Amino acid sequence: MTFTSRLAIVALASLLATGTAFAQTAAPAAKTDTKTTTAAAPADKKAPKERSAESLECSKQADAKALKGKERKKFRRECMKEAKAGTAAPAADKK
Repeated sequence: MTFTSRLAIVALASLLATGTAFAQTAAPAAKTDTKTTTAAAPADKKAPKERSAESLECSKQADAKALKGKERKKFRRECMKEAKAGTAAPAADKK
C-alpha cells in the first residue's frame, strides 16, 4: 500500500467515526424547557392594568355612541383630557 492510499483510508475512517460520534449526541432538551419558561414570563408582563374610573366612564360613553377605530380613540383621548382637567365628560352631541 502506498502512503496516499493509507492516508485516504485513515481519513475515511476518521470521517465515519466522527459522524457516528455526532449522531449519538443527545438532543438539547434544555432549549425546549427554557422556551416554555420564557414564553410564560412575557405573559406575566402582559397582565392588564387596572383602569381608572375616568377611563371606564369614557369607554362607556364611546360604547353608547357606537364609536369604533380612530373615532373611538380620538373621543376617549379628549374625554380623558377633560376628565383629568376636572371638567365634566364631553357632551353627547360633541364630535
